Amino acid sequence: MVRAWLRGALATNLLISSSGAFAGTITDSGDSAWILTASALVLFMTLPGLALFYGGLIRARNFLSVLMHCIAIGCAVSLIWALFGYSLVFSGNGPWIGDLARGGLSGLADVRNGLTIPENLFALYQMTFAIITPALIVGAFPERVRFGWVMGFAALWAVLVYIPVAHWVWGGGWLAALGVLDFAGGIVVHTTAGVAALVTALMIGPRRGFPKTMIPPHSPALTMVGGAMLWVGWYGFNGGSALAAGEGAAAAILATHLAASSAALVWALLERWKIGKATSVGLITGAIAGLATITPAAGFVGAIGAITIGVIGSVICFSAVLIVKQRLAIDDSLDVFAVHGVGGMLGSLLLAMFMSTAWGGSGFAEGMTMGTQFGVQLLAVAVVALWSVVATWVAARLVASLWPMRVDEEAEHDGLDLTSHGERAYEFD
Repeated sequence: MVRAWLRGALATNLLISSSGAFAGTITDSGDSAWILTASALVLFMTLPGLALFYGGLIRARNFLSVLMHCIAIGCAVSLIWALFGYSLVFSGNGPWIGDLARGGLSGLADVRNGLTIPENLFALYQMTFAIITPALIVGAFPERVRFGWVMGFAALWAVLVYIPVAHWVWGGGWLAALGVLDFAGGIVVHTTAGVAALVTALMIGPRRGFPKTMIPPHSPALTMVGGAMLWVGWYGFNGGSALAAGEGAAAAILATHLAASSAALVWALLERWKIGKATSVGLITGAIAGLATITPAAGFVGAIGAITIGVIGSVICFSAVLIVKQRLAIDDSLDVFAVHGVGGMLGSLLLAMFMSTAWGGSGFAEGMTMGTQFGVQLLAVAVVALWSVVATWVAARLVASLWPMRVDEEAEHDGLDLTSHGERAYEFD
């Protein structure tokens, strides 16, 4: 079912830059309507899905601060994307970075090259990916970080990490030329953000009392609601990445849902084995792990492959959470690296196996085999992870020279809602 569509997906992956070999002449109203809907769904993942998912996992006195981080980052990155980010990713032929020909979203075509949607709609859809990626990193350091530093870091990180990596993979850059596949962001979104989360968690240090003191979530219910919003929004995240309404979008959404379902149930079973109970937070975290793992492969695998990827992703991410939190004692507070980073990297590699027709997948592009596809995927994951480590450290240090990373002990004790924003999420008489 997916095989015929793969040819179009590969063409999009390799010709997505402004120098595409062919150009559309008219828009398709059905495709445009779907990508408009998908854009809203992906923004919905950040506002309010991710904000609620993260906010429920921390203490009540810091809830508003996480919502502030997610929404303010969305505002800042939107402006960066419009002014120069979109152009640097999707305009020009450079292997490393694009050009500024479409700076300020000027000179956009009536129809995006190789597609059947207006270029301004394509830019809008891609903007929502640029928004959620730095917002994911917020989960690494809640309850102890300065708002000014968060904003400066997120803006600079988007410029140093997200924009170049998106060009390498999706903008016709050097990784795209090698045949790297990343359907909806396992490398561009989850690898970059997950690795950055681990780096910043190490740089900022743990919350007071970690790991000796248990820090329970203040509202598992909000986390479940936010996680469910993420799940629904992921239909636009992965399904919209087909960039058209049709078989490709349907196949990607089906794979997405099956991977999330299998991963959620496996995580619950693992919790039952490990602690004797399956928790609501564990169930929805498992679903998110499955969603992150299927993201790079969603358009290239069949139903059995998607279910298997979900199972593998759940087991590996569950183990990664235990290793990071317990063995390494790193306070990546909301498990961004273990769930998003590990899941994204794992899915990017599993793609090479499960896109095989033997697993019901789409099959390989001409000249590619399972081995060669795995090789380019491994190279991409390794290079992008390394780049994210270095550029994240540089961005964090540069911004810290203007705004300290961490609040003082009194502010951390009293909570960031009141000390940073002068408000409380909840008022009790």
